[in-house]
Amino acid sequence: MLTRIEKSILKTKSLAPILTMALLALAITTIFRLAYMGIYWDRIVMEPQLWKILILGLRIDLIPICYFSILPTLIFLCIPKRWILTTKVIWNTYLAFFITIVTMMELATYAFIEQYDLRPDRIFIEYLDHMKEVSQTVIGNNPISVTLTVIITSAVAILSYKLFSRVINNYEPFTCRNSIIAFPLVGGLVFMGARSSFSPRPANISTAYFSNVSKMANELSLNSTFSVFCACLKMKDEKDPSRKYGKMEFSEIVQRIEKTSQAKWDKNINSKIPFFHKQQPTTKSQKPQNIVIFLQESLGAEYVGCLGGLPLTPNIDRLSKEGTLLTNLYSTGTRTVRGIEGTVAGFLPTPGRSVVKLGKSRNNFFTIAALLESLGYDTNFVYGGMSNFDDMKTFFKGNGIQNVYDEDSFKNPKFKGTWGVCDEDLVVKANEVFKSKGDKPFFALMLSTSNHAPFEYPSESIELYDKGNPATVHNAMKYADYAIGKLFELAKKEEYYKNTIFVVIADHNTRTYGDAIVPVNKFHIPALFIGPNVPAQRINTLASQIDIAPTILSLAGVENNNPMIGNDLTTLPEDKGRAIMQYGQNHAYRVGDKVVIHQPNLPAKTYSYKEGELILIDSNKEMERDGLAYSLLPWYLYSNRLYTLKKQDL
Repeated sequence: MLTRIEKSILKTKSLAPILTMALLALAITTIFRLAYMGIYWDRIVMEPQLWKILILGLRIDLIPICYFSILPTLIFLCIPKRWILTTKVIWNTYLAFFITIVTMMELATYAFIEQYDLRPDRIFIEYLDHMKEVSQTVIGNNPISVTLTVIITSAVAILSYKLFSRVINNYEPFTCRNSIIAFPLVGGLVFMGARSSFSPRPANISTAYFSNVSKMANELSLNSTFSVFCACLKMKDEKDPSRKYGKMEFSEIVQRIEKTSQAKWDKNINSKIPFFHKQQPTTKSQKPQNIVIFLQESLGAEYVGCLGGLPLTPNIDRLSKEGTLLTNLYSTGTRTVRGIEGTVAGFLPTPGRSVVKLGKSRNNFFTIAALLESLGYDTNFVYGGMSNFDDMKTFFKGNGIQNVYDEDSFKNPKFKGTWGVCDEDLVVKANEVFKSKGDKPFFALMLSTSNHAPFEYPSESIELYDKGNPATVHNAMKYADYAIGKLFELAKKEEYYKNTIFVVIADHNTRTYGDAIVPVNKFHIPALFIGPNVPAQRINTLASQIDIAPTILSLAGVENNNPMIGNDLTTLPEDKGRAIMQYGQNHAYRVGDKVVIHQPNLPAKTYSYKEGELILIDSNKEMERDGLAYSLLPWYLYSNRLYTLKKQDL
């Protein structure tokens, strides 16, 4: 006999099986979320917006439900009843399988959180490669919990199968006319539910991260099925470079990196984390210095006047006379996430996606923010867009950033475009954040947005370089420079400025292209260190984005231990510089006017770089081996979780 709820669902005809599955899955995830809120109440009670755990949780729960609903939606709205009934065993199993998986993942969540302080993620998947050892350990340590999990999961599988059997037996298709009407509407809802966003950026794990005071509140907003699903998607972007460029023993990698950089692994400090060493700063400071990195979207050197580029940056040109300007700096890649990993983490580019978007770097990954947090700094990310873009929020919250200020935190912005609020709003907000810190030292990463296609910004703020059409890259560059000038205009009036070191640096150049297998000139970017205690000078040493963090720590007088292989440019001899660039699947290593390039499944080649052109020359085997070491190191560190400050996790 059908219950009242089942009768109500069946009135939806073709949608009844899908709605049954969705409501049952939501009931399960909500019950478990409430249970975990109770279990971890002492860790979430300080969060003033606890209700967001349930609201965001519901949003995240709907994502895997909608993904799993795509296939049955297409089938149940388009296929005649007799075909559905003929294959009902398949659909009963399909729908019951999803409910069983959701239940199993929620049951497994408690043990996983107790071990890793996270919802199940890629580690959960990695365990599947060692089922025998893991199962024996889990059963041995938690026999009662494992038994209950098996019993509950089995019961849910049987009961849900019977439920879906009843629903599908009473299934009634829409008429042909109603199916035609319903298909785009229902299909559109399922598609939007899977994206969970009306913006160009679909929801991801970062969407659930709302709390600046409780890490556990963010984890409970997630859904374990969704978390593991995201980990699976990210794993396909993990690529071992040794399969493309060639192999090298780790001992040789270490030897070659130490030969070509200042980083010397001090095993007396830490024998497990490669290149862990003590950094002695060149500057002595009586008081801890605040550190601000202002990462500029697409600000290539070709657009910066003081670097010989177009006359679009009068503020940078003026400020360059007050601070330390790097004239020979190269980005590690061509995406913002590459700029983040290079500048904030001091990390080399890995094949595939940046570590900002990969699973093993979700937490306990070294960043300058994590280092400064451990030294008592207040750490912040200030961004005019949505911080869930490119999984930035997930990466930052797991790796040292305590406070995230993104688009939702801006009240009554002056201008809002596709990518978020304008750079003027960003710098005003940042100045307010910095003032609020009082005497506590702070670190902040600022990320601009206005200099990005479709180039939307308040054009009345500047005199246009390209007359008539505000939406050009040149005008956007000039506006970005205007906002930089405004930041320093505001900051210099505040007390915090007396103890602050800024670095204004590009994440990458504009669209990188060219006939060369690596267009080296398009990787040239500016970086300017500025503050009351920063010397006015130019450093012409060839440098990479991975050198920024060691250099700013040195200028700030921060004595520290870290695993970075970047150089302190304030002490590096001018002839000892090098640059590392990744362009698609090509990896370039430059020293002086020579560039070694590794391409997939091809021998390495050595080039001479003169006047912006690469000229093939005789192979330099020693330099090619050095370049190979730089291309292989980041994957080794990432895949083995060896780029960290957390000794207890090794």
